[in-house]
Amino acid sequence: MTYRRAGVLAASAALLCVAVAVLGLVLMERYGARRIADWRPPETGVIAEDRNGDLLRVFPLPDGRWRLPAEPAFVDPRFLAMLTAWEDKRFAAHSGVDWIAFARAAVQALTHGRLVSGGSTLTMQTARLMAGLPPRSLSAKLEQIALALALERRFDKTQILSLYLTLAPYGGPVEGVRAASLSWFGKEPHRLTAAQSALLVALPQSPERNRPDLAPERARLARNRVIDRMEALAILSADEAGRARREAMPARRHAMPMLAAHEAERLRRAEPNAPVLRMSIDRAMQERVEAYARERVASMPSPQSLAIMVSDPQSGEVLAAVGGPDMLDRSRQGFVDLSRGLRSPGSTLKPLIFGLAFERGVAHPESLLDDRPVSFAGYRPQNFDHGYEGVMTARRALQLSRNLPAVELLRLVGPARLIQRLRLAGARPELGSRSLPGLAIGLGGLGVTLDDLMRVYGGLANGGVSMPLTRRADGPREPARRILSPQAAWYVTSILAGGPTTSSGSPGTLAYKTGTSYGYRDAWSLGYDARRVVGVWVGRPDGAPVSGLVGQDSALPILRGVFARLGGAERLDGPPPGILAAGTAALPPPLRKIGARNARVDASGRPEIVFPPSGARVELGLDAPDGAFLSLKVRGGRPPFTWYLDGRPVASSVFPREASVPVALPGFAEIAVIDSVGNAATSRVRLDDGEAD
Repeated sequence: MTYRRAGVLAASAALLCVAVAVLGLVLMERYGARRIADWRPPETGVIAEDRNGDLLRVFPLPDGRWRLPAEPAFVDPRFLAMLTAWEDKRFAAHSGVDWIAFARAAVQALTHGRLVSGGSTLTMQTARLMAGLPPRSLSAKLEQIALALALERRFDKTQILSLYLTLAPYGGPVEGVRAASLSWFGKEPHRLTAAQSALLVALPQSPERNRPDLAPERARLARNRVIDRMEALAILSADEAGRARREAMPARRHAMPMLAAHEAERLRRAEPNAPVLRMSIDRAMQERVEAYARERVASMPSPQSLAIMVSDPQSGEVLAAVGGPDMLDRSRQGFVDLSRGLRSPGSTLKPLIFGLAFERGVAHPESLLDDRPVSFAGYRPQNFDHGYEGVMTARRALQLSRNLPAVELLRLVGPARLIQRLRLAGARPELGSRSLPGLAIGLGGLGVTLDDLMRVYGGLANGGVSMPLTRRADGPREPARRILSPQAAWYVTSILAGGPTTSSGSPGTLAYKTGTSYGYRDAWSLGYDARRVVGVWVGRPDGAPVSGLVGQDSALPILRGVFARLGGAERLDGPPPGILAAGTAALPPPLRKIGARNARVDASGRPEIVFPPSGARVELGLDAPDGAFLSLKVRGGRPPFTWYLDGRPVASSVFPREASVPVALPGFAEIAVIDSVGNAATSRVRLDDGEAD
């Protein structure tokens, strides 16, 4: 009877213990469920991806941590096998707590009087990371259990593993396996070596103590312990384990990817709440273009820089974009997106002017035009070389970029129509304080961006239809707009491709135009083949003059280099129906000769100071790093010219009609110019330092 009673008591005690344990677990799970009820997915840095989902740029969290989302499906399977074998071999089977491992850890704690092994599952570690609990504490361990049980109720194993892979610490500001792989190995984690996988398994156990850049020997020993264990478990063969032990440790952290940095920054500001920016950029193309841009800018004196864009004219998608070769280069103001700066386009709008003339039937590529000194109601444009070619075809005038024929055609089609077509293409030309556009806009007298010109030349390349530029691979598309007739667009393409006549075949492989702004501030080159449009700008970010900066010499070689690195230019298409393939003599009489009927031949031989005009107030910016320069320009007269500032010669033997001279002090100044036969002109101006009165 006594034994029976003892048995009953033991059984009752056992049942009571089980009941208490079950009740405890229920209470813990309910506590954990309340704790995680309002948990949100961990915040991660914004990611910019290319059109195929490849990584372009990573933005850190506001506090500077690098944390990226990581899905098990995109991580090397061998790393996952090593992780679970090392951290939680029964991860797939338990319900958040591995009671066998936990009991072992409890016995070891009682035996040694301290925690020897934690017995933590990956679910418990995930709970600790999400709740910010300390790693070695009995009370924290109990809370981990409660939270882990609740996590297993709310999420499946894949989701829990994804949370761990996102939150695990890897030293310094690096969190998550994707950020760790990029930081320590410079690669995505979907293809890791055995040694790399072992290091990423070992690091979260002691992320600061075992950092490879701070404690390489401790990191190597920690990695090798994982390798030894994996060899013992037959996850690695003896040969694989041997190679892994011999593999070099990373000596430093790699910089996070910053491809298409300015483009990604632009999209991020436009969509600040988007966690992933899927861009239209092609990563492989972007890498080649950026590498080439850095190569070219290395040969330029600082602070000169450049911008490059590549687009698909048929879709309007931006395939590669360099707003500056190095965003971190302060000497060249690398943080400035140079593709968005308002600049004078120089001669780059001439193709659209000629195209409008062709479309409206006032000219044909074989029409004759005069290239001679002409005054348009007081406006006396000059050619870049200050010479004149006489009578030439419109084709030849555009190929040689002659100014006088371009202004004559702009007069015939109207400056307002040119602005209207620019805006139709999606460009936003800046006219300054002028309420109405004048003829000077045809030679660069307005502000445009590289974006604007890419839209215009995309329209030329696409048969006269301009596709709105788009930077999102999955974004909305605006409707296309026709800016020229197919025939006019093809005439222009034939000319820019170097075609000698208006023929019926393909004009060649590359159509391009260069441009140089007034004062040698901007050098341009825009070109296209059958598949791509490329735009290049070269100059200083601050807009200061650069001696000798000419589109033909500075920007065109870069344009050709970009096409070469993209596999070469593809042959342009043939003409559309409706092309008039005729020589000058076979044209209708009104198209044979386009005369300056409303213009007046400029017979004046005396020089005139165009800039600065007398009485002007000129702000110099005397605090500029390179000092202040005063731009000078003369028309009329016979070169070479000699310039005087307050009676002192400052530039002599100047054949160009423009000069730039240093100025040291503000105040009133007397400017004079004398040509080669002794004729002179003067101007009195006030020079300011740019500060308010």
